[in-house]
Amino acid sequence: MAKQITTAEFQVMDVLWDVSPVAATEVADRLAEETGWSLKTVKTLLSRLVEKNAVTHEPDGRRYLYRPKVSRDDYAQRATRKLADQLFGGRAAPLVAHLAEGKGLSQDDVRDLENLLEELKRDSD
Repeated sequence: MAKQITTAEFQVMDVLWDVSPVAATEVADRLAEETGWSLKTVKTLLSRLVEKNAVTHEPDGRRYLYRPKVSRDDYAQRATRKLADQLFGGRAAPLVAHLAEGKGLSQDDVRDLENLLEELKRDSD
């Protein structure tokens, strides 16, 4: 996936990551309460995602079924790397410190990070 996806497209991807393959009508139904988008809007967003090579589609009778071409984890990894590169010179520590300073880390997050760091230390020995 070479092109960046928009916030609206991300909301569609979020549905596709939860359930796929799925028809545009179901995507619209799942997003209707949260966004108020029409089926036409959802179809436009799905078409953009297909053009961006983030989503694939296959015919199913008179409709198409959509599925993501990239996993949520892969997307998160690329987005996080891009954010770290743009804002923190590619370094992870300032990104985590920024989250911590902004009250973005709970005690559970801190514990998880400590465990992750211990695991990384063991693996590098």
